[in-house]
Amino acid sequence: MSGKSMYYLLLLALSIVACSPKIMAVKRDDNTIRVLSYNIHHANPPSKAKEGLIDIDAIVKVIERQSPELVALQEVDVNTKRSGNINEAVVLASRLKMNFYFFKAIDHDGGDYGVAILSRYPLSDPQTYKLPSNKDPKAEPRVIGVAAATLADGRKIRFASTHLDAQREEENRIMQIQEINRLTKDETLPFIIAGDLNAGAGSETLKIFDQQFSRTCSDCGFTIPVINPKHTIDYIAFKKDNNFSVIEHQVINETYASDHLPVLAVLQLNH
Repeated sequence: MSGKSMYYLLLLALSIVACSPKIMAVKRDDNTIRVLSYNIHHANPPSKAKEGLIDIDAIVKVIERQSPELVALQEVDVNTKRSGNINEAVVLASRLKMNFYFFKAIDHDGGDYGVAILSRYPLSDPQTYKLPSNKDPKAEPRVIGVAAATLADGRKIRFASTHLDAQREEENRIMQIQEINRLTKDETLPFIIAGDLNAGAGSETLKIFDQQFSRTCSDCGFTIPVINPKHTIDYIAFKKDNNFSVIEHQVINETYASDHLPVLAVLQLNH
């Protein structure tokens, strides 16, 4: 082969490399934890405005793209008529090949409704704690679901998913966040909490939450509505005395699958 031919082959090879799309690889180590919080609207995409449409595949794809180790889900249906009598927690865990726990908040439409946790780590010691509310019969009961996750190096952390009252701050949300602070006050393991707090910047609920927890964002991105979002109500946080560092926090711009944008945080658990 002539020198000129080799020269053109080299140019061709370089052009192929330059034009090839970059593959985004997720760097993992035992100390880095990718955490996702997502209110999934029972897998009914509001963007389609069809009450009976359930697109669990869309939720799977949203979560899959972020490659999280831990996921806190809200508005999860288990065997309800409106969602086609499927156990959404089981389906999501199976499709994503993750461990899970579902934490029931209420009976709904022939089945159950609540929050859930997905985890690439082994899970144990699940606990469902009912959160207080006033006696208004229209006030939807709320819970926090907590489980222990065993990391690859054997260390354990606790992970929680919650969803606070959507309508009443003074009567319900403040009581609920105070109860969460009380429940977690004496926790000795590193503790991560994520979910839909239905509380925005400057709210009394968030001020009480911040007394005990460090959010993964200070100037948090808006999470609702998904089109032209104007409010931040979905958060990821950890106890202030925990040895976590925040590597990354972002709101994922996914406007089809739910009425909330998912939130991702990358944490480092320092020794």
